[in-house]
Amino acid sequence: MSDPAEIAAVTQPNNRFETVTLATPIQRGETTIEKLTLRKPKGGELRRLSLQDILTSDVGTILTLIPRISDPILTEDEAEALEADDLAEIGGVIRGFFMTAAEKKAIESYVANQLPKT
Repeated sequence: MSDPAEIAAVTQPNNRFETVTLATPIQRGETTIEKLTLRKPKGGELRRLSLQDILTSDVGTILTLIPRISDPILTEDEAEALEADDLAEIGGVIRGFFMTAAEKKAIESYVANQLPKT
């Protein structure tokens, strides 16, 4: 995520949805799933999950959460079959849903300092 537009999207306060383009699409019968839209989870979707595990992108926790917040809804088997790079990107998006205001400000500041000065 190095594109300023992507970073801005993650750091916006009311960002409830993020779309991930899969590097390795999922084949479901005759349908190919190339993109997943992830929704910021609500309390019930976090049931029996540890916030600490979400914030550290624990693989088991992320795999449990994906079917609860993805559109199209992935099955447990489809989530477990995701390639590592796709899983890492999805985990990053999920982590972004839980960023504090201070974390968002720090990222915005860092990105602003990295952009070329004109």
